[in-house]
Amino acid sequence: MTTFWSLWIIIITVGTLLGCAAILYWCLSDKMGVEDGADMGHEYDGIRELNNPLPKWWTYLFVSTFVFAAIYLALYPGLGNFKGLLGWQSSNQTVQTLAESKQAIEGAQQNKQLDQYAKELDDADTYFGEAFRRLAYVDGTDELKAIPDIAQDPEAVKVGQRLFIQNCSQCHGSDARGQTGFPNLADNAWLYGGEPQAIVTTIMQGRIGQMPGWQAALGEQGVKEVVTYTLSLSGRSVNAKEAEAGKARFVVCAACHGTDGKGNPAVGAPDLTDQTWLFGGSRAAVTETVTNGRSGVMPAWKDILGEDKVQLVSAYVWSLSNSDK
Repeated sequence: MTTFWSLWIIIITVGTLLGCAAILYWCLSDKMGVEDGADMGHEYDGIRELNNPLPKWWTYLFVSTFVFAAIYLALYPGLGNFKGLLGWQSSNQTVQTLAESKQAIEGAQQNKQLDQYAKELDDADTYFGEAFRRLAYVDGTDELKAIPDIAQDPEAVKVGQRLFIQNCSQCHGSDARGQTGFPNLADNAWLYGGEPQAIVTTIMQGRIGQMPGWQAALGEQGVKEVVTYTLSLSGRSVNAKEAEAGKARFVVCAACHGTDGKGNPAVGAPDLTDQTWLFGGSRAAVTETVTNGRSGVMPAWKDILGEDKVQLVSAYVWSLSNSDK
């Protein structure tokens, strides 16, 4: 924070407190020159106004708030760049990358600094770390359990579900059924493969999907024909002549989606022959996709969750579409 904004906050904070104190002091002094309890000559709905002082309990309570504010602002950060006498901070606000964040957290934990976020992570690791290891690793070894084996453990699946809700539900939904642009993880349509190791790789390393727009290469009529052919692949009723023309043009799409349109998990190209559409299956939505392309990013979670938690989340995700196995 710059010096200007630091002073701005200090002046506003201290000025507000002093202003409130001044108002209290003014209200405590008799400005009317009449004795306590005297009738002030005012009446409102049958209620007479008397010259009574503020209640002592209310005055003492108000004064206590000033004392509390002074102690709090002295001990904790709140006045601009002043960090407080205790040196407490909610988290390190200077980090700009995940690597810097991890380094700052580790430094705060090792030096026993009053960094609330680092302390909570340290406490959580102490409390839950052993439980995660027990569920994710083979007993007494550093070997991770197989995903299907973890999925057979109800406790491990519940833990994986909680981790999913905490970290993945913002995009995929709390029920893992996704939304427009974010895959449904509870069906059997997988962009990069639904095998256990493929799911682990996706969560650990993340994914970057990119489909180019074809407006410039195909033209408006060409896009229309390709869309018609694409819709026909999933059994939709379309103009046969237009679909035939689109089939000839589909060669530019076959490099990723295959000549049969069944997709390619190696590059995350979706199967176009089913009824699963990541960005919508209406003609307008598919036309938008072919015209302007689509892009999507799934972040890598290895450095955020670690191998044991990723293994538990993967087992939960795998179990959603393999509950009978």
